[in-house]
Amino acid sequence: MGEVWHDASMRPAAVEDAFREHRGFLWGLSYRMVGNAADADELVQETFVRALERPPSDPDRPWRPWLTRVAMNLGRDLLRRRKRRRYEGPWLPGPVPTGAGGLPVEPVDPAPGPSARYDRLESVTVAFLLALEALTPAQRAVLLLRDVFDYSVRETAEALEMSEANVKTTHLRARRVMESYDQRRGQRPGPHAQRSGQALERFLACVAQGDAAGVESLLARDVRSISDAGGEFAAARREVSGAPAVAHLYLGLAQKGGRVTDLRWLTLNGQPAVEIRFAGGRPGWAPRVILQADTDAEGRIERLYSMMATCKLTALDAGASSDIVAP
Repeated sequence: MGEVWHDASMRPAAVEDAFREHRGFLWGLSYRMVGNAADADELVQETFVRALERPPSDPDRPWRPWLTRVAMNLGRDLLRRRKRRRYEGPWLPGPVPTGAGGLPVEPVDPAPGPSARYDRLESVTVAFLLALEALTPAQRAVLLLRDVFDYSVRETAEALEMSEANVKTTHLRARRVMESYDQRRGQRPGPHAQRSGQALERFLACVAQGDAAGVESLLARDVRSISDAGGEFAAARREVSGAPAVAHLYLGLAQKGGRVTDLRWLTLNGQPAVEIRFAGGRPGWAPRVILQADTDAEGRIERLYSMMATCKLTALDAGASSDIVAP
């Protein structure tokens, strides 16, 4: 490969080889960095455009560190732009299909090293990605490389073009921000995904029957409902909290919404999710909703995530395969 850049005609072939080898890794890293499949697609594509236009100076060195550096720089820039833009209503990560070990497109996660705090599957859950939103772009990049991908301080510094001292300081600050997430995470013994699916199934049954008492009994007292329609469809523009308010919201939606034409259980972001399609709804109402739930240690629903924005559902529209699971 040392002769690659002496013949420009050989450059596309070298980049294509790198693309095939590292695309899955880069996509998984980019998705965790920005929390949306369409944005992750853009980051990976732009990374390889850079490889074609301005390739690494030493083609004999491994490609992954250089590609990681470019993708993370692009990801930080995208996050900064996103934070400057006004978003209509609450923001949620875009759902993506997952398998038993994480994202099907990325390499199998090796046994976690001593620095890895979160595995590949947990690090794509909605709760984890929402917790990352409280971090600065630099903190998010450092935490992902150190605590998910098990990069050393030196490797992280090289990937992000930071000093090792800066990496250590940024990592410490990022972990402090994540403390509230870590505390909730530690209170969830047992098969949390299965418990969440069962609670969501019972919740939907009570909503369909108009059983207000049943709905409220399934909710934690401080439950929060977060709906992301991106300003595209009618939805709550703020988080709704408290069992009575959340029960009232969903019972009202069931009465006002269209007729359910299809209901599918999927595995998205490491947990059961239900895709509900509607027909005959009011103008401005979403034709489909992706609904997920998080539960507390007693199995009551403490978070409801409702995703409707079309730009967030591209991973499902792209025909990505997902295991259908019974809750």
